[in-house]
Amino acid sequence: MRTDNRIPIQSTTENRTMRRHHTARYYAHRVKESLTTRVSKLICTIVLALLFLVGIISFILWLSLRPHRPRFHVEDFSIPALTQGSGLENAQIIYNVTARNSNQNIGVYYDSVQVTVYYQDQSIGGSPVLSSFYQEPKNTTIVAGTLSGDTLKLTNERWQQIMADRAGGQVVFRIDVVSVIRFKISSWDSKHHKMHADCPVGVGPDGFILPIYKDKRCPVYFS
Repeated sequence: MRTDNRIPIQSTTENRTMRRHHTARYYAHRVKESLTTRVSKLICTIVLALLFLVGIISFILWLSLRPHRPRFHVEDFSIPALTQGSGLENAQIIYNVTARNSNQNIGVYYDSVQVTVYYQDQSIGGSPVLSSFYQEPKNTTIVAGTLSGDTLKLTNERWQQIMADRAGGQVVFRIDVVSVIRFKISSWDSKHHKMHADCPVGVGPDGFILPIYKDKRCPVYFS
């Protein structure tokens, strides 16, 4: 007896229809995934490009607006009494220091400026020099004065040490310029910074500044 293994026509047709239906859904899903991936990549690319652009602009602004510290130079320094033979009673220190704002678009506010002169790390005199003022960008201010009388505190012992150094060829001092400053950028003001300009300076046997110290730039730091 022979068995009939033929598949019913209706069943075969249904299977083909299901396969076509499944295939269409599969490709539709693939197309949807592809579009979603492309849109996601496009959004990520745009976001990264914007972040990169913002970073570049911020870096350029930081470079152009970053405040530079004021620059101080010793222009002149002298103790005429070293060669006048008049001694300690008529001793005086004459100094001239310049403060330069090298910023292009940033101003500097100074509180009162105090100058102190040191010898062997000991204060030998000082006084206020300037009252509060505003320094425009690319501007230079002269900080000059004379220490004598009550503002010059030299003892006989110190004077003898200075004269001994003079006999050796030079006497080295240190000028400390102190002020509280803040930077002005457009309408914005920075916080206050206590600034020190530490200026080493030496005089020769004639009591006048040695060439190696003239126009020398002073280290500046904040405390």
